[in-house]
Amino acid sequence: MDLALAIDIGGTKLAAGLVTEEGEVVRSATAPTPTASDAEAVFDVVRGLLDAVRAPGRSGPTERNGGPSGPTERSDGPVVVCGVGCGGPMTGGGEAVSPLNIRTWRDFPLRARLGSSTGLPTFVDNDAKALALGEGWKGAAADERDFIAMVVSTGIGGGIVLDGRLLDGADGNAGHVGHVIVEPDGRLCACGARGCLEAEASGPSIAAATGRPAIEAGPEVVARTGRLVGRAVASVANLLDLSLAVVAGSVALGFGAPFFVAAQEELDARARLDFSRGARIVPAGLGADGPLVGAAAVGWRGAGRL
Repeated sequence: MDLALAIDIGGTKLAAGLVTEEGEVVRSATAPTPTASDAEAVFDVVRGLLDAVRAPGRSGPTERNGGPSGPTERSDGPVVVCGVGCGGPMTGGGEAVSPLNIRTWRDFPLRARLGSSTGLPTFVDNDAKALALGEGWKGAAADERDFIAMVVSTGIGGGIVLDGRLLDGADGNAGHVGHVIVEPDGRLCACGARGCLEAEASGPSIAAATGRPAIEAGPEVVARTGRLVGRAVASVANLLDLSLAVVAGSVALGFGAPFFVAAQEELDARARLDFSRGARIVPAGLGADGPLVGAAAVGWRGAGRL
């Protein structure tokens, strides 16, 4: 059975895995995103993860190897494509990536470097767009033709599916909901604007505002974060005539039910048009495997097999 080499590149964590055409993760490895000032230091960790999942048994990053009993037969299939989800912004096809939360990567030639390292056809997209592909394929948005998928974590991103088609935009950056303004004249965002959703509701922004890690946030902060996400989703629902938002990421899922209750209440209050009333915001369905399943979906889509 053919496999995709899936890579997820985030501001806090890097991951790689092997994923079947059915969306099953059969092997994976993770490592913290380096904070070094050298762009090559980050890529070296990515390369180590690739080695770990393609040649199991080596010491190194944290691995999951086909479950508790070891690799399955499926993990021995040929790896035929590489799919990547990476924080943005980026140029078309991920030829040059500049993730706001990986400051050493500015115009980093990710697609070419990975293609050279793996020897595989390589396809790169925004990590939240990758999530949208994965959730529409095997997750909470399966069989839905119109939805937004969001990551609320170290950064906040989104991917939009309309009429069953993932929106790309001129350079592949469509759906960047993290830079919808939710608090006019609010906190300064890494993008240079003020009041972006990412500047108000991401993990680092919560920590900066409260002086405590987001995981330690109290009920008021959790509720406010949910309201801001619901506010952004309402704008998207009103603009694009969609009725479902699927939300993943360590902040949203870590905050749990109180976050989603607050988000839904705000969405209900602000999506009042006939076509947007009743829009729903729900947790992503793929859980911890979502980023790798999404990255694999980028690869399978690029290869014309999704």
